[in-house]
Amino acid sequence: MVISDFVRTLLSRRGITEELAIGEFLEPDYELHTHSPALFQDMEKATARIFQAIERGERIAVYADFDCDGIPGAAILSDFFRKITYANVEVYLPHRDREGYGFHTDAIAALAERGVRLIIIVDVGTTAVDAVRFAAQRGVDVIVSDHHEILGALPDAVAILNPKLGRYPFRDLCGAAVAFKLVQALIAEGKSRGLPDFLAIQDGWEKWLLDMVALATIADMVPLVGENRVLAAWGLRVLRKSRRVGIDALVSKLRLNTSELSEDDIGFSIAPRINAASRMDEPRLALDLLTTQDTLEAERLVAQLEKLNTSRKGVVASIVRQARAHAKSRFTDEDRVVVLGDPEWKPALLGLAANSLMSDRGGVVCLWGRDAAGNLKGSCRSDGEVSLVDLFANAREAFVECGGHAYSGGFSVSHESVHTLHDTLKKATSVSAAPAAPAREPDLHISVSEISHPLFSDIARLAPFGASNPKPLFHIGESIVVEVRRFGKEKNHVELILECAKTGVSCRAFDFFRAPEDFTHTPAQGARARVLGTLERDSYRGGFAVRIVDVLSG
Repeated sequence: MVISDFVRTLLSRRGITEELAIGEFLEPDYELHTHSPALFQDMEKATARIFQAIERGERIAVYADFDCDGIPGAAILSDFFRKITYANVEVYLPHRDREGYGFHTDAIAALAERGVRLIIIVDVGTTAVDAVRFAAQRGVDVIVSDHHEILGALPDAVAILNPKLGRYPFRDLCGAAVAFKLVQALIAEGKSRGLPDFLAIQDGWEKWLLDMVALATIADMVPLVGENRVLAAWGLRVLRKSRRVGIDALVSKLRLNTSELSEDDIGFSIAPRINAASRMDEPRLALDLLTTQDTLEAERLVAQLEKLNTSRKGVVASIVRQARAHAKSRFTDEDRVVVLGDPEWKPALLGLAANSLMSDRGGVVCLWGRDAAGNLKGSCRSDGEVSLVDLFANAREAFVECGGHAYSGGFSVSHESVHTLHDTLKKATSVSAAPAAPAREPDLHISVSEISHPLFSDIARLAPFGASNPKPLFHIGESIVVEVRRFGKEKNHVELILECAKTGVSCRAFDFFRAPEDFTHTPAQGARARVLGTLERDSYRGGFAVRIVDVLSG
């Protein structure tokens, strides 16, 4: 394997210098670099109970979260049961607005009424102690397949599949990947038992499910290293050869190149439309798209999701405008915690809005709204200087419920506590404060004239990019701004044409995000500038472009 000095330098910036580690990173091997599902704690218990249900003809329910991790996970299990021709199964997705996140007793009661005797949970359930106990009282067994943090006592389920438990070698799988591991174990066990429906499955068939694993792994922003890197890389290969008519219809509608689908296509185009289903309507629309075998049905669902996504963007933009105005009048640039809310804001959209506001100002941003049942719920985003896990722990008394990761989280709050939430979090932040995360340094310094196809090909060897494996950041110096153009509905995108001061070679640079009223850092035409950015394939004009992270004068 020939590796350029350029690639070796980029890898060394990621701490990858040993030849074996370099080989594993650049050429992830599915057979060698993934782990056996048998290493999961409780996997044997989980498979035994599912086979018992199949043998008895019991009704099984797959209960999955409503986001672009739980829904692909539900699609994986749905595909599996269809493959083994077991029809006594249903999928339940809680409604984001009416029910909210979690494993709910009302849903359990309804499923029990329909004769369900086994529930397999996907992407939720690790903390559902009371709900699992309620299910047992209704005569329903529960298998939890989840990936979230272990925060306390575990539910008394038949089995809990979580990579953070026991001796599984890689702790950062997403929820859909855990569901995939369960299917792997079930197929292996079914074949070992000599069951006809399992023996009829072609060896390796389950790899066709990796498209859903890649979709969820990238959308859920789990670290794209280790086993996740392997699953995402191979899953993207499957996605580019998709057998799903729903994926084909969506890719066609979005005018994406199927053979070149990337993590960016998932993050910016596909996943938002899957999530739009639960944010704006029924999550079932997205599941139906991923599992339908009817081309006309797929086209209808794509049209519906596209309409929902367009509506979603408009509503989020309105919330962001309102939140920016409120933040400007109530907080200063020195305020590291911003808490804003409005009963008219839809909680399902507040994570997106909070992320936009946090990108503007940094720090911690928490936004709350009111759901269909009248409960106050919200989302928080952090720039990483303060971990939301620590923040929630230090302000636990302020919330009815809260949880999440270092950079993102969700909460519900009482009507009484919401009035003092900002003061409470401000105090908790001072307790939680850690040294500020250092600004990310560029990987390399290059000039505009060095941007080329060979350079881009070298960069692409490090893909797929995402959490813990960000796109290489370049300092592009000796540039002259020859053209400036603002675009977008709010004119909050900037396109620059950069020219190398020494050679005259030019390139396009874009996505210099700013609030509409703040263009103080936009360079003027003719100015010299130093650009921090990543290199992207220019799908609009051909060649390559720079996605701007920051622009410095001089």
